[in-house]
Amino acid sequence: MKRLRHAWYAMLRQVARILCIALFDLRVDHRERLPRTGGVLVISNHQSFLDPILAAVGLGRPLHPMARETLFRFPLFAALIRSLYAFPVRRSSADLGAVREALRRLKDGAAVLMFPEGTRTLDGSIGPLQGGPIAIAARAGVPVVPMVIDGAFEAWPRSNRLPRPRRVRVAYGQALSAAEAAAGDPDALMGILRQRMLDLQAELRRKPRGGP
Repeated sequence: MKRLRHAWYAMLRQVARILCIALFDLRVDHRERLPRTGGVLVISNHQSFLDPILAAVGLGRPLHPMARETLFRFPLFAALIRSLYAFPVRRSSADLGAVREALRRLKDGAAVLMFPEGTRTLDGSIGPLQGGPIAIAARAGVPVVPMVIDGAFEAWPRSNRLPRPRRVRVAYGQALSAAEAAAGDPDALMGILRQRMLDLQAELRRKPRGGP
């Protein structure tokens, strides 16, 4: 069953990769910064509904997105995203069940994806980050890798019902180690990670349009 699920995920990831390259000229930078094995917490800015797909298509390992629980209210869609390793979180309150599930997956060696801004951006900028991911990483004993998605806001802003072709870039930043996560102040560490994300965003925007 596990092998079948991995094969299903890999097949859909390949289809999504082809579509993302065709529609958004998708490029991914610094993917080597994400460990190939072992538990790791990935944090990303949140520009559009496309983000979980854009985050995953350039990687050789599955991402396990923590997704808002309203997405799981429709049985067929819920079954689809659960088959792609997503699990729900309630955004309106501290969801201990979601935290326990994230810890379980991290300790099992998964790459868990979180969006610590809490909601999609209104203007494409990277907003303040909540400190919860640091506490989760410290308890699980895993590193935190920051990631930036740029261009997805233009491709599918909150005001649009459907996406449109736009150039999108994704980049992974320098990790915060498990020891650093365990020893530091969560808010201060999230400030450091946010600055790394801002630097990544600036790097992506300096790249020529046709570059890798």
